Amino acid sequence: MLNVFETAYPLSDYDDVVVVGAGKASAQMAEAVLDILGERVTKGHVVTKYEHTNAAKTGPVTVTESGHPVPDEPGVEGGRKVMALAEAADERTLFIACMSGGGSALLVQPAEGLTLEDMQETNERLLESGADITLMNTVRKHLSAVKGGQLAMAAAPATIVSLVLSDVIGDPLDSIASGPTVPDTSTFADCWRIVEDFKLEGKLPPAAEARLKAGLAGEIAETPKPGEAVFEKTQTVVVGNNALAVEMAEERARALGYTTLVLSTLVEGEAREVAKVMSAIAKEVPLSGRPVPPPCCIIIGGETTVTLRGAGKGGRNQEIAMAAAREIAGYKGLAILSAGTDGTDGPTDAAGAVVDGGTIARAEAKGIEVNDYMESNDAYNFFKALGDGLLITGPTGTNVADVAFLLVGEQA
Repeated sequence: MLNVFETAYPLSDYDDVVVVGAGKASAQMAEAVLDILGERVTKGHVVTKYEHTNAAKTGPVTVTESGHPVPDEPGVEGGRKVMALAEAADERTLFIACMSGGGSALLVQPAEGLTLEDMQETNERLLESGADITLMNTVRKHLSAVKGGQLAMAAAPATIVSLVLSDVIGDPLDSIASGPTVPDTSTFADCWRIVEDFKLEGKLPPAAEARLKAGLAGEIAETPKPGEAVFEKTQTVVVGNNALAVEMAEERARALGYTTLVLSTLVEGEAREVAKVMSAIAKEVPLSGRPVPPPCCIIIGGETTVTLRGAGKGGRNQEIAMAAAREIAGYKGLAILSAGTDGTDGPTDAAGAVVDGGTIARAEAKGIEVNDYMESNDAYNFFKALGDGLLITGPTGTNVADVAFLLVGEQA
């Protein structure tokens, strides 16, 4: 018997137990399923980011490593393998899907009439636009043959259990990894509003734009919606999220002797603007003891965005840290760290960065002008030139959005 929360699955009812997945934590999630079910798992395939397998022992579940945040050919091949397993499933198959953040870019099956190049260019335009992950995934679902519940549609009439590690604010199931196994609440009309709001008309690949317009006109079938029969034998559970990570971080900070405060796990917005708010909160503590007295650790969770203004290298967490360095310059006893829980921030090997009141002074002593790096969104190279600040963890095996820590020490 397999128990998933309150639901029991008699394993004798199934001839095959198939494990599939997509996302930066999918290999580790598959390993955890195998630890529980052992030889009952007959086959499977997961798609993860390059260097994110981390020696996970996945047995009969094979692994494809592919590109993120821009999809590549291995992602297409991995998507084919996952879809083939889904299409081969029947009513005596228990189909376990391990979905985590990053799955939207990693699990690739272009819709009819689209190419990988169309998907790559669309991804790049969305990333540049400043759209948040939910909006990006809305468009991705409607250009895909696997996202937005279409993997579940392919696997029906199998019994489907989806284990979800959420990297999206509020844990909307149809947005995490673009919801391959859950009903899709978004529509082609939503997609076109995003195109208009972010001024993407004429900037997307012609085939992608043509598909969105055809869907808007009702010429292409929508993704499967809530209440459809395909979802009658599905269960989806969130096994980890940003709130859980923040809770554990607070417990650890308290054990280290800090007064703690979780400010929010729902923070979003432009990274450099969020950095100003974080910095203002940190600077308030030594002045008034608000919102908590020092020594304190204020913890913030969520996921910001960066609107690209230059051709630099970095990620949202490094941009937060670089912007915060300007705001807290000269303040003693303050430090701000912002990092991605997956261990990678943007297209870099850093999880994020940490700064303090002396970061800008150290930069100026080396002739480094932070404003130049801000203008070109070049946080990674700012910290590389500085020689301190980058947080290098390597892939962590999980992915539950971002965390930031505002540390304020006792003031002399």
